[in-house]
Amino acid sequence: MANILVLDDVEDAVELIKRILKRKKHQVFDFTKEEEAIEFVKKNPVDLAILDIKLKKMSGVDVLRELKKINPNIKAIMLTGYPTVETAKESLKLGASEYCIKPIDKDELEEKVAKVLSSN
Repeated sequence: MANILVLDDVEDAVELIKRILKRKKHQVFDFTKEEEAIEFVKKNPVDLAILDIKLKKMSGVDVLRELKKINPNIKAIMLTGYPTVETAKESLKLGASEYCIKPIDKDELEEKVAKVLSSN
Protein backbone atom coordinates (compact mmCIF):
# COMPACT_ATOMS: atom_id res chain seq x y z
CA MET A 1 0.00 0.00 0.00
CA ALA A 2 1.29 3.44 -0.95
CA ASN A 3 0.43 7.04 -0.16
CA ILE A 4 -0.64 8.55 -3.47
CA LEU A 5 -1.46 12.18 -4.17
CA VAL A 6 -3.84 12.87 -7.05
CA LEU A 7 -4.13 16.38 -8.50
CA ASP A 8 -6.55 17.21 -11.30
CA ASP A 9 -8.70 20.32 -11.65
CA VAL A 10 -11.62 18.16 -12.85
CA GLU A 11 -13.41 16.60 -9.88
CA ASP A 12 -14.77 13.66 -11.96
CA ALA A 13 -11.24 12.72 -13.04
CA VAL A 14 -10.04 12.83 -9.42
CA GLU A 15 -12.93 10.58 -8.34
CA LEU A 16 -12.24 8.06 -11.11
CA ILE A 17 -8.53 7.84 -10.29
CA LYS A 18 -9.30 7.57 -6.57
CA ARG A 19 -11.71 4.65 -7.18
CA ILE A 20 -9.13 2.83 -9.33
CA LEU A 21 -6.35 3.26 -6.76
CA LYS A 22 -8.44 2.39 -3.71
CA ARG A 23 -9.27 -0.99 -5.29
CA LYS A 24 -5.56 -1.76 -4.89
CA LYS A 25 -5.72 -0.64 -1.22
CA HIS A 26 -3.66 2.53 -1.72
CA GLN A 27 -4.15 5.54 0.55
CA VAL A 28 -5.29 8.31 -1.79
CA PHE A 29 -5.12 12.05 -1.07
CA ASP A 30 -7.00 13.94 -3.76
CA PHE A 31 -6.84 17.61 -4.68
CA THR A 32 -8.27 19.95 -7.29
CA LYS A 33 -6.16 22.96 -6.27
CA GLU A 34 -2.42 23.12 -6.88
CA GLU A 35 -1.51 25.07 -3.73
CA GLU A 36 -3.34 22.60 -1.47
CA ALA A 37 -1.51 19.64 -3.02
CA ILE A 38 1.88 21.34 -2.60
CA GLU A 39 1.13 22.27 1.03
CA PHE A 40 0.03 18.69 1.74
CA VAL A 41 3.35 17.29 0.49
CA LYS A 42 5.24 19.71 2.76
CA LYS A 43 3.62 18.08 5.80
CA ASN A 44 2.92 14.47 4.74
CA PRO A 45 4.90 11.62 3.19
CA VAL A 46 3.80 10.80 -0.35
CA ASP A 47 5.17 7.91 -2.40
CA LEU A 48 3.64 8.88 -5.73
CA ALA A 49 2.02 11.97 -7.26
CA ILE A 50 -0.40 11.61 -10.16
CA LEU A 51 -0.62 15.06 -11.74
CA ASP A 52 -2.73 16.42 -14.56
CA ILE A 53 -0.58 18.61 -16.78
CA LYS A 54 -3.27 21.17 -17.64
CA LEU A 55 -4.44 22.78 -14.39
CA LYS A 56 -6.02 26.15 -13.57
CA LYS A 57 -3.21 28.20 -11.99
CA MET A 58 -0.04 26.20 -12.68
CA SER A 59 0.87 23.42 -15.06
CA GLY A 60 1.34 19.94 -13.70
CA VAL A 61 4.98 20.24 -14.75
CA ASP A 62 5.33 23.31 -12.49
CA VAL A 63 3.66 21.43 -9.64
CA LEU A 64 6.07 18.52 -10.16
CA ARG A 65 8.99 20.97 -10.02
CA GLU A 66 7.71 22.26 -6.64
CA LEU A 67 7.11 18.75 -5.28
CA LYS A 68 10.65 17.72 -6.25
CA LYS A 69 12.01 20.67 -4.24
CA ILE A 70 10.12 19.40 -1.19
CA ASN A 71 10.86 15.71 -1.74
CA PRO A 72 13.45 14.90 -4.43
CA ASN A 73 12.50 11.22 -4.21
CA ILE A 74 8.80 11.62 -4.95
CA LYS A 75 7.71 9.60 -7.95
CA ALA A 76 5.24 11.00 -10.47
CA ILE A 77 2.89 9.99 -13.24
CA MET A 78 1.69 12.80 -15.48
CA LEU A 79 -1.79 12.84 -17.04
CA THR A 80 -2.91 14.81 -20.05
CA GLY A 81 -5.71 15.10 -22.52
CA TYR A 82 -3.41 17.23 -24.70
CA PRO A 83 -0.30 15.15 -25.35
CA THR A 84 2.70 16.85 -26.93
CA VAL A 85 6.27 15.73 -27.30
CA GLU A 86 7.46 18.86 -25.46
CA THR A 87 5.34 18.20 -22.37
CA ALA A 88 6.35 14.57 -22.27
CA LYS A 89 10.04 15.49 -22.53
CA GLU A 90 9.81 18.17 -19.84
CA SER A 91 7.88 15.88 -17.48
CA LEU A 92 10.39 13.07 -17.87
CA LYS A 93 13.34 15.47 -17.53
CA LEU A 94 11.91 16.63 -14.18
CA GLY A 95 11.67 13.08 -12.98
CA ALA A 96 8.20 11.87 -13.90
CA SER A 97 8.32 8.12 -14.27
CA GLU A 98 5.32 7.68 -16.55
CA TYR A 99 2.95 9.63 -18.77
CA CYS A 100 -0.73 8.68 -19.30
CA ILE A 101 -3.08 10.09 -21.90
CA LYS A 102 -6.70 10.82 -21.04
CA PRO A 103 -9.29 9.42 -21.12
CA ILE A 104 -7.85 7.29 -18.35
CA ASP A 105 -7.66 3.58 -19.03
CA LYS A 106 -8.13 1.73 -15.73
CA ASP A 107 -5.80 -1.17 -16.60
CA GLU A 108 -3.09 1.12 -17.96
CA LEU A 109 -3.18 3.32 -14.86
CA GLU A 110 -3.04 0.32 -12.50
CA GLU A 111 -0.13 -1.13 -14.47
CA LYS A 112 1.84 2.14 -14.50
CA VAL A 113 1.22 2.78 -10.79
CA ALA A 114 2.44 -0.74 -9.92
CA LYS A 115 5.50 -0.32 -12.16
CA VAL A 116 6.46 3.08 -10.71
CA LEU A 117 5.96 1.98 -7.10
CA SER A 118 8.06 -1.15 -7.60
CA SER A 119 10.97 0.77 -9.16
CA ASN A 120 13.72 2.34 -7.06
